[in-house]
Amino acid sequence: MPSYTADYVFPISSAPIRNGIIVTDESGHIRDVIDPAKGSGGKASLGPENTAPASAPKKIEGVLVPGFVNAHCHLELSHLQGKSQTGKTLLPFLVDVVTLRETDPEVIEAAIREQDRLMWEGGIQAVGDICNKPDTAATKRKSPIRYYSFVEMFDFLQEERAQASFELYLPAYEQQPEPKSAVPHAPYTVSEALYQKINALNTDNETVSIHNQETAAEDELFQTGAGEFRSFFEGFGTSLDGFNAPGTPSLYHAIQHMDPGKRTLFVHNTLTSPEAILAAEAWGDRGVYWVTCPNANLYIENRLPRYDRFLDAGVKVCVGTDSLTSNWQLSIVEELKTIARFQSYVPFASLLRWATLNGAEALQFDDELGSLEVGKRPGLVALTGLSGADPDSFTFTPHSEARRVV
Repeated sequence: MPSYTADYVFPISSAPIRNGIIVTDESGHIRDVIDPAKGSGGKASLGPENTAPASAPKKIEGVLVPGFVNAHCHLELSHLQGKSQTGKTLLPFLVDVVTLRETDPEVIEAAIREQDRLMWEGGIQAVGDICNKPDTAATKRKSPIRYYSFVEMFDFLQEERAQASFELYLPAYEQQPEPKSAVPHAPYTVSEALYQKINALNTDNETVSIHNQETAAEDELFQTGAGEFRSFFEGFGTSLDGFNAPGTPSLYHAIQHMDPGKRTLFVHNTLTSPEAILAAEAWGDRGVYWVTCPNANLYIENRLPRYDRFLDAGVKVCVGTDSLTSNWQLSIVEELKTIARFQSYVPFASLLRWATLNGAEALQFDDELGSLEVGKRPGLVALTGLSGADPDSFTFTPHSEARRVV
């Protein structure tokens, strides 16, 4: 059976192993995790055969980690790479997405296939993918990547449009492969009536997501009813005249209308306060996960979340790439490099867990992905270009790269 070793192996679910050995079968399932200082990992193999490597393990440069989980992506927007200028802030960016996305279906399909391939080569094992259309469905059915499709709906807070909007997005929901769920786009684009329809469509133990607190104007709208969102809505021929601001930040409004019985991903969280983090955690019955897309935050608004707030609260953070409309590439290692560059106090071990096991748990894929454990099939990725001599001092550098091994 194939086996691999590196200076350090990071199982994620347990402590790093110096000169650790990962034994796999031909399908990529892990048959053993070996610490040379202790012998076999002590877990039962998948079969009665001896899992010890038949020959010397293949030595891999760098460190070995499980495949990454991209917890938030918009694969269907891959054809928009470079179409929206950086630093425009969120509302002009959203206008670009709506007005520039329509083009030749063959161009859209080719871009989707290419980015799916590049994500796989870059070590991404699973993706939580936002869909407004069925464009990505064919690629997902053929891809080695495991996808969770979030079919996003919105009606611009117009109660009278809820049914028509729901029916508009229903074909995308029906055509996406399992697993999938219907989700609200953001607090500022979903009426109470549409929340109800979304909640009614999700009848099992789905994971759901929502874009959260990316710009100051979002909280201003829900706290006072004023701000830039009024002109934004007017630009799309709608009005906020019937909207009554609840006087709270937007997250509080969202959790009043979403289902606490669903595992929930709050995405971006650029301006989320410590109090809002605790409120959402207390609300969610099946787990709350906080997805950060640092390069997209810099691309759109030139700011990042305060990661210390999430570390202090002890909550589960995941990592996403957003779309190529708002990013230079769909690469988890590039996201980790950005966090390490601008908020270097985040521990290396935390970054790895955010990008692997937390994401797998959020998408309910942790039975197979996210950690190097016997019986799982999580992929195996080599990280090179790190600085530091051991796990306590490792950090990402501008030269860090990820390469798929299994």
